[in-house]
Amino acid sequence: MAGTTVDLALFPIDTLKTRLQSPQGFVAAGGFRGVYRGIMAAAAGSSPGAALFFGTYETMKPVIANLQSTYRGEEASSPALTHMISASIGEAAACLVRVPTEVVKSKMQTNAAGASSLSATFKLVVSEKDGRAFGSQVFGGLYRGYGITLMREVPFAFIQFPLYERLKVEWAKIQGFETSPLQAATCGSFSGGIAAAFTTPLDVVKTRLMLGSDKNGVNSY
Repeated sequence: MAGTTVDLALFPIDTLKTRLQSPQGFVAAGGFRGVYRGIMAAAAGSSPGAALFFGTYETMKPVIANLQSTYRGEEASSPALTHMISASIGEAAACLVRVPTEVVKSKMQTNAAGASSLSATFKLVVSEKDGRAFGSQVFGGLYRGYGITLMREVPFAFIQFPLYERLKVEWAKIQGFETSPLQAATCGSFSGGIAAAFTTPLDVVKTRLMLGSDKNGVNSY
């Protein structure tokens, strides 16, 4: 529920970001018009994607911690490594839902030809037999950009989650009690901003691969 709320609240910013990254340019992709195009695609994929990520992340944390304790010993175990590996596995699972959602959403956000509605865009993407996409003969272009998405999401998780967890611990030490939800949100905002700054180039590549077209709107596959 929280993930869906955040995705929907920030959707106009995501639309502007996608249009800035698109090969046809910001104005040609729609500029400031129709910033809620594709919001139904985002809403459809947000909850299952977030559920897969956090469910996998929380499940893997004790598993990775136990493996470290077994093979490295309790003193040599690293909480940061536990968070990194758990978040990476969580991202790989979440991308099974997130990538098809992103492909459809990006097409709608940039006013791609034929992307007039959610159903029309979905049919359009499925009809795109892109040999670079995983299972393109079955899923069409739905998984176009899965590899680069993992290449972006895994470093993002490597930076964000250990930093987030560490900031909460340090803040709690300073004030002498556990961080409040607002303080945790502040830690999350800071760590997410740092992670985004480092992974934006990969995010640009991801967006352009998912769109699958050049600056003139011609398919590149």
